[in-house]
Amino acid sequence: MSAVLKAPLTVEFPFTRSLGPVQSAFLTGLRERVILGVRTGDGRTLVPPVEYDPVTAEEIRDLVEVAPTGTVTTWAWNHAPRRGQPLATPFAWILVRLDGADTALLHALDAPGPDAVHTGMRVRVRWAGERTGAITDIACFEPYDGERAEPAGHSGEFTDAVTGIVAPARLDYTYSPGRATTGYLHALAGRRMVGERCPSCRKVYVPPRGACPTCGVATAEQVEVGPGGTVTTFCIVNIKAKNLDIEVPYVYAHIALDGADLALHGRIAGIPYDQVRMGLRVEPVWTEGGRYPDHYRPTGEPDAAYDTYKELL
Repeated sequence: MSAVLKAPLTVEFPFTRSLGPVQSAFLTGLRERVILGVRTGDGRTLVPPVEYDPVTAEEIRDLVEVAPTGTVTTWAWNHAPRRGQPLATPFAWILVRLDGADTALLHALDAPGPDAVHTGMRVRVRWAGERTGAITDIACFEPYDGERAEPAGHSGEFTDAVTGIVAPARLDYTYSPGRATTGYLHALAGRRMVGERCPSCRKVYVPPRGACPTCGVATAEQVEVGPGGTVTTFCIVNIKAKNLDIEVPYVYAHIALDGADLALHGRIAGIPYDQVRMGLRVEPVWTEGGRYPDHYRPTGEPDAAYDTYKELL
């Protein structure tokens, strides 16, 4: 068998969230070059602020301004910054306890090298040139040997407060589908459908997973299935997905391939969306050079009887 496949994979989406009064004040303050913490019932000042006391779980909203100067409590050197990190050149990740705060804030320190960083060093905020109400309004911290800055005592009240943020989430990793799925993908490239049979219950699973989800035993016996199959259930998609060149509405269905004991999913085309039905007999359609079916289309056969696929719903 050929080597197991692997490929780089990126999962990325914008995460949109609303802000409560404490986080709204904190991020709006950063936009205005003001750093706010929140005071707990026992007098501690938490920066960054939270809406509930982590010790007592009591709601806290008593905002208090702290200084833009502080002390490094611990650090780690980042010799190879990644895309989207605060600085493009090597820098230190630091926990800095701002003057007036009792907790530490995680951010970046712009320093010439790891020898220039130490626990206990004094630093100050370097503000971003353009600020929008985000943690990135603090561009980074920088070494500082001046006097401790004194906050102006801001009340935390702002006009045009930030009420929501959009944070991009991204994960870059190398994905390997494993032995079973590698064999399945190689077969698809040859326009064949294969699954694996459980040696215990004798069910055939497509796509194969390398183990039976019912019995928990390893599977290795490869079984060719299909290519025809039966629509067991389906949905009509009415919202167009970004970067997907398919006009809505269209149908996405679970399809039980002939000889398989697990339904896979695929797009149904070649028939009006409102004529797709349970029991419809379909077959895969490959595009020129495609490594997997582009969609499934009706075969023209009579619909399958319900009893033949009811266990696969």
